[in-house]
Amino acid sequence: MSSAFDWRAKAACRDKDPELFFPVGNTGAAYQQIEEAKAVCRTCKVIDACLKCALDTNQDYGVWGGLSEDERRALKRRAMRARRSQALQQI
Repeated sequence: MSSAFDWRAKAACRDKDPELFFPVGNTGAAYQQIEEAKAVCRTCKVIDACLKCALDTNQDYGVWGGLSEDERRALKRRAMRARRSQALQQI
């Protein structure tokens, strides 16, 4: 059976400390930690699968697919607005 997390075996983060990807906050030292986590993500072959998994499973915390918590929320809001706009155009 396939899982939403099958990509993890190929992830660049698999040998890293998971704490790196779950900073507390998004300013100061946490901002630096987020940037370090994103640097790992940029080297990853499965970055798109990771981001899709995070979005599909509503991961609210941490860096997933190269995006921070705030960036994923913004991405979800843009997608929601686009769907709403498209629905209104069909009326």
